[in-house]
Amino acid sequence: MKSSNRNRALLAIVCAVLIWSGIAPAERMTWWLEVFPVLIGAPILMLTHRRFPLTPLAYLLLSIHAVILMVGGHYTYAQVPLGFWMQDAFDLSRNHYDRIGHFAQGFVPAVLAREILIRLSPLRAGTWLSFLVVCVCLAISAFYEMIEWWVAELAGIAAESFLATQGDVWDTQWDMFLALCGAVIAVLVLSRTHDRQLARLGFFQPAP
Repeated sequence: MKSSNRNRALLAIVCAVLIWSGIAPAERMTWWLEVFPVLIGAPILMLTHRRFPLTPLAYLLLSIHAVILMVGGHYTYAQVPLGFWMQDAFDLSRNHYDRIGHFAQGFVPAVLAREILIRLSPLRAGTWLSFLVVCVCLAISAFYEMIEWWVAELAGIAAESFLATQGDVWDTQWDMFLALCGAVIAVLVLSRTHDRQLARLGFFQPAP
């Protein structure tokens, strides 16, 4: 499949899930909070796809992350059916769908950050690039936790579904740890595939 057709298919899927997600969500305020990154990011990617096209891997992962956010927005993270299935299947103490979301919060930005740094900075593939990519993902995760804190302060009880702590006092730490795990795994597992796709775009610079 040509990249343009692949990107159109991904965009169609994201738009379809967005429409579904916005139809009678469990909590409208939570829906807006959860899908806000998609509503901002998708138009930016559409406007820049000719001037700054990303690799197929980046577009695919961003689309998957968008779906994760929109599903969480529709049900609220603590009520997603997949999380309840996991809870029953693995005898978990709570709905862990939000754990998937925070793992993705590190896994997906790792590829995007890696791509931007390779293309727009003097950095080349290697240890320092991988280290800085993980640092960027941790910074994004920490900033997102601050956003959740600010929302909780402003909205009070209305923010509980957005926070999805489900009574876990270590929820913030777990969220950042899982984002860290996601970033590290993405760098370890996807770097070679990512490098090949960057090379096709003419941007890959191997380590000296």
